[in-house]
Amino acid sequence: MEYRGKETEMRRRMSPRDAKRMMQRMGMNMGEMPDVQEVIFRTSDKEIVVENAQVAVLDMQGQKIFQVTGEVNERALETQAAKATIPEEDAQLVADQTGKSMEDAKRALEASDGDLAKAILLLQTGG
Repeated sequence: MEYRGKETEMRRRMSPRDAKRMMQRMGMNMGEMPDVQEVIFRTSDKEIVVENAQVAVLDMQGQKIFQVTGEVNERALETQAAKATIPEEDAQLVADQTGKSMEDAKRALEASDGDLAKAILLLQTGG
């Protein structure tokens, strides 16, 4: 029992310099990534933004691990349809092919995320 107590005590007393040496012997290197302003994690429906970020990089035998700290904010992503602007030529082509109005053609293109063939099929099948 006494041996374990001394071992734990020795770990606590390790200086940062000794810890760095030990990490280097094990093939590990840790440093800070300079001049990081923000970090963005993007999922399918939102972005997680870390502002005033501090990033520590742990390089472990070629694999990098990033530790990010800072002010965290979340924001929803715009849908692809909202971002896309439908070119007039595309709407005109769909309208000509289907005999529908330009408004119907634009709506079909928005519903099909700008895919001409899908928009034409949508209008021809009464969608």
